[in-house]
Amino acid sequence: GPISSILVNRYGSRPVVMFGGLLCGVGMVSAAFCTSILQLYICVGFITGFGLALNLQPSVIIIGKYFLKRRPIANGLAMAGSPVMLCTLAPLNQFLFDNFGWRGSFLILGAILLNCCVAGALFRPIGVATASVKTQAIEEGKATLKDEVTKDAVEMSSRMNVPTETKTEEEGEKDCCEKINQYLDFSLFKHRGFLIYLIGNVLMFLGFFAPIVFLAPYAKHIGIDEYSAAFLLSILAIVDMIARPTTGIIANSKWVRPRIQYFFSFSIAFNGTCHLLCPLASGYTGLVVYSVFFGLAFGMVCAMLFETLMDLVGAARFTSAVGLVTIAECCTILLGPPIGGTLIDTFGDYKYMFIKCGAVMVLAGTFLFIMNYYNYRMLAKEEKERKAKEEDPKSIRTENEGRNDWNKETAKDGPELEPLRGEQEGLKKEVNGT
Repeated sequence: GPISSILVNRYGSRPVVMFGGLLCGVGMVSAAFCTSILQLYICVGFITGFGLALNLQPSVIIIGKYFLKRRPIANGLAMAGSPVMLCTLAPLNQFLFDNFGWRGSFLILGAILLNCCVAGALFRPIGVATASVKTQAIEEGKATLKDEVTKDAVEMSSRMNVPTETKTEEEGEKDCCEKINQYLDFSLFKHRGFLIYLIGNVLMFLGFFAPIVFLAPYAKHIGIDEYSAAFLLSILAIVDMIARPTTGIIANSKWVRPRIQYFFSFSIAFNGTCHLLCPLASGYTGLVVYSVFFGLAFGMVCAMLFETLMDLVGAARFTSAVGLVTIAECCTILLGPPIGGTLIDTFGDYKYMFIKCGAVMVLAGTFLFIMNYYNYRMLAKEEKERKAKEEDPKSIRTENEGRNDWNKETAKDGPELEPLRGEQEGLKKEVNGT
């Protein structure tokens, strides 16, 4: 994730997505020729996984560059692609395996993933500076004027014998952290809204993905057949597909968008409530109802996951923010399902896993709601103080008085500066004469 953000800041979204698509295709095609599980780890896990990371973040980042007024809707529509593929991927994989075997399936999937390069080629960079004839003429005029000014400056500096030291030494002393900070903005850890978002999301992801992993096994555990259990995931994906763009439309409304962080907090808490109520579903009908509400809540959270971050830090710092958030979030994403599996093995029942996930997500939603209320209050207070300072004539007058006092103080103690002042007057006359 952070590497993807650094590359996007350095080269832009288009080449990063095209390179990521190439890695995905190469990794999957290479997997078709593997002869051991270790080789599959390298090809599918590492190469393809790295390519997918290079695809995801630039795709989210480019939305913030293309859209402003209707950005929540654009985010919701873009995120709807994930559940569409989730619905079709399972039957497609089964069809490919039955007809072409696992090696042929990897080759075909690699060819499909190479289309990411085509998608990346369509990420046209916007706002590129194109110099017109007029600007070229102005630049030429500035260049000639700059040459004349530099000549005069060299003559004046040679007369005054003032040593001119460049800042190349200071620039050369930049350490590794400062160079990295050019591509990954670590000052975001001082940003109040970013820290609130980060802590809330780290908590949320402890219980976000585990219910999806264990939904079908839970259905089999209570006596439901394999195909009906697998269909629960299809129901979840279909509802998720509808929920994401719908959430984007709601989030873009004039009533929700100014306080979109509250809507995001509600979505997380709603998601957790669904998991807390899941153990009450004792039959297949109850699990279908749970899947519908879970798909709705899951789609709401996914549609606003990146929109709320962009709302907090702005489009300019969003690239770095996504990379830094990924570092912390992926730890809890990886820990969530194993913790859920440990609870199932310990107690021999799935309900404790659902209760754990629900409690964690309700806690995360409550934390985000309270802290975002505090953040909004502080932002309003800071804005009010800034406006009061701008409108207060006394502060402007005191600033001007302070500047005048400083000028008077520098004008005093003339005897020490008299020789230099006389030399400056002579130089002024000489320059005016030339």
